[in-house]
Amino acid sequence: MRHQFALASLVVAMVCVATPSHAQAGADTYKAKCMMCHAADGSGNTPAGKSMGAIPFKSAALIKASDADLIASTTNGKGKMPAYKSQLTAPQIADVIAYVRTLQK
Repeated sequence: MRHQFALASLVVAMVCVATPSHAQAGADTYKAKCMMCHAADGSGNTPAGKSMGAIPFKSAALIKASDADLIASTTNGKGKMPAYKSQLTAPQIADVIAYVRTLQK
């Protein structure tokens, strides 16, 4: 339990100091792992995104969500979204969230 908390704290700290290079690294991972459902613009307007009910990143709920919440959803899955903890490292997930924040602007 303490290990999970420490890991989550580390990931949140990494996102808080995200730089444009983190967002660029996140863009590459996003294109490879996320875009097929969430679309290039984060709208979720893809066949897979529509069938899974992907929420657009520009929705008020996701804009208000904390980085820690988005990291947890990506790491552990949420709703129909699968968990990515076995496919992506914690730094990769943090970078993806940094990139997602750029799509919300």
